Amino acid sequence: MTSSEARADGASGRAYDAILLDLDGTLVRSDGSLHPANREALRAAHEVGVQVMVATGRSKIATLPVLEALDLPTPAVVFNGAAIYCPTEARMLEERLLSQRLLDQFWEYVDHSQDLAILMCAHEKFSRPPRNEAERTAVSGLHAIQEIEESALRGVENVLRVTLLSDRFADSHGLHAELELAVPGPSYRTHFSLSLLPRYAGSPYQVADLHAPCLGKAEALRFLEEQHGIPAARVVAVGDAYNDVPMIEAAGLGVCMGNGVGGLQRRADRIIGDNEGTAIAELVQELFLR
Repeated sequence: MTSSEARADGASGRAYDAILLDLDGTLVRSDGSLHPANREALRAAHEVGVQVMVATGRSKIATLPVLEALDLPTPAVVFNGAAIYCPTEARMLEERLLSQRLLDQFWEYVDHSQDLAILMCAHEKFSRPPRNEAERTAVSGLHAIQEIEESALRGVENVLRVTLLSDRFADSHGLHAELELAVPGPSYRTHFSLSLLPRYAGSPYQVADLHAPCLGKAEALRFLEEQHGIPAARVVAVGDAYNDVPMIEAAGLGVCMGNGVGGLQRRADRIIGDNEGTAIAELVQELFLR
């Protein structure tokens, strides 16, 4: 009998054996911290054998402070599924790099649009110097970004994600649609209004991200089954935004935060409290610790 079959037979006494957690708007509060009750509940779940895994759109660099605060050994899905990082080994377990063909299309688009492009690799981020104060404000919250001349920017190798910031659209759907037409190569794409992030309230910038083809955050479900024998039906996924849809829809229990977008709330199996309080601790207690 496999480990997953044993769990299915009730050996663990639980209906679920893993939990996937988005960060911003879900596990992370608006001030960037973790609620102590949520952190301790997740540690307690780990101690009884639950696989606790982060699945975030953040880069590895931006995810590290949260992983250090959690102090758990489980690998994290970063870059919206384009990479998986192991905190115990301090290395990427998986990386999906953008093709040169797609990057060439991307740069042709940037030449025309003059939008601000950011290139993200496993351990570094690069952009050209901001051209005005609005652009500088827009990138001020990015962790450890390096400003280099645009000619050097185009020579960066091993790119996991390109991010475009534009103030030419009223919402991110317009930017996304234009980018799809201009850069039609195979990829996984996400987009959002920068103003959705608490520190950027009122920002006019829209954001579009391009990654190599992948399952999005549902890559975490594949990883859990391949590495731990836990099928998607026995995984809980918790998120708040549209980039959480792949894992919310594929997991056995999809949970949306009370502060989550309406489109995700309609797709989720459950809606809990907001990311400022102890909603995650209460969920973990109910599902894993009783």
